[in-house]
Amino acid sequence: MLKKISWLLICVLVLLTTINLTIELPANAGVIENNSSLVSLVASANKSAIFDPQKVRLGITPTGWSNSDDPSIDLVPPISYRQILSEMALAGFKGSQMSGKYPQDMETLKQELKLRDFTISEPWVGTYFTIDDAEDSKKIFKQQLEFMKAIGGNTIVVAELGDAVHQQPIAPLPNRPIYSDRQWEMLLTGLNELGKEAHDAGMQLCYHPHVGTGVETLEDIDRLMAGTNPDYLKLLLDTGHLYYAGVDPLVVTKKYGDRIKHVHLKNIRKKVLDSSIKQGLSFLDSIREGSFTVPGDKEGIIDFKPILAELANANYEGWLVVEAEQDPNKANPLQYALMARNYLRQETGL
Repeated sequence: MLKKISWLLICVLVLLTTINLTIELPANAGVIENNSSLVSLVASANKSAIFDPQKVRLGITPTGWSNSDDPSIDLVPPISYRQILSEMALAGFKGSQMSGKYPQDMETLKQELKLRDFTISEPWVGTYFTIDDAEDSKKIFKQQLEFMKAIGGNTIVVAELGDAVHQQPIAPLPNRPIYSDRQWEMLLTGLNELGKEAHDAGMQLCYHPHVGTGVETLEDIDRLMAGTNPDYLKLLLDTGHLYYAGVDPLVVTKKYGDRIKHVHLKNIRKKVLDSSIKQGLSFLDSIREGSFTVPGDKEGIIDFKPILAELANANYEGWLVVEAEQDPNKANPLQYALMARNYLRQETGL
C-alpha cells in the first residue's frame, strides 16, 4: 500500500511539473490591485515611467469592439457592453470613452464601472455652429457637462460636425467641408463660449480635429488655435486622424504641446490607407478594410516613441487613450487591446 501511495505522489509531482513548464502566465497574473475583482494580463513595467503615474492615465475607446458611427461593424450576435468593459479592464486600462452601448442610466453605469475599477475618460460632443445650429450645440454640450460632473471626470471632447462627411458613403478627404470666413467666426465664437462654461465648471473642453470635417488639416488647426482662448479651448491630439489627413502628428505635438490636454493614440496601416484613398472609399469602408490599428502593431506606420517623448517633455497630464476603429470579425478586440497596453507599458513605464 505504501509503495502504491508513493508511486501516486510521484505521478502527481511529475504532472504538476509538466503543467508548470508548459503554461506561461503573465508576470503579474494573480495580482489584484485597487480591490478590483479582475486580474490583469499585462506584463510588469521594465523601465521608469516617463509620465507621472498619478497624473497620466491609460484608457481605450470601445471602437475596436463596436462602432457607434456604424453599428453593423460588430459581431453577430453583438458584443455586450459587459464584455467590452471587462476586456478593457482585463487588458489593464482604467477608462473608456462613453458609448451608446453602455448603460445610459447613471446609477447602472456607475455600478458597472465600479465593479471593474473603471471610469469614463470623456464623452463626445458634436457641435453644429457652422450651420446656424448653436442652440442644439449648446444643449448637447450641457448634457455632457452634467454627465461628466456626475462621473467625476474633467474632460469633454468636441468636434464641429456641420456638413461633415465621415458618415456618408463618399471619400472623406476630397469631399470634406471648407468653411467660409463667416462659418469660422460662428465656430470660434461658439467654441469660446462652451470652453468658458467648461472652464468655469472646473473642466476642460478639448477639440478633436477629425477626418471628413471642416477642421482636419494643419492649416485648420492653426486657425482654430489662433482664434480661440487657450484658457477655454484645448487640443485633442489624435495621431490617426492627423496622419489620415496628411498631417504629421509629431509636428502638431511639438507645435501645440502646451495646449494638448487629451490624446487618442491611433495607428495606421499605411498600405491599407493608401489603397482606400486611391479607391475613393468612404471613411467607414476604410475602417472595414483595416486602415486603423493600435500602437504596438508591427503593421502600423506611426512612430509613437518621439510623440510620447515630446508629450512627456511638455509635462503632459491627462488621458492617453488607445483608439483603433476595427472590425472585430477581423481583429480580436482583446488581443489588440493587450497589444497596445503592453506596448505602452514598455515605452512609457505606466
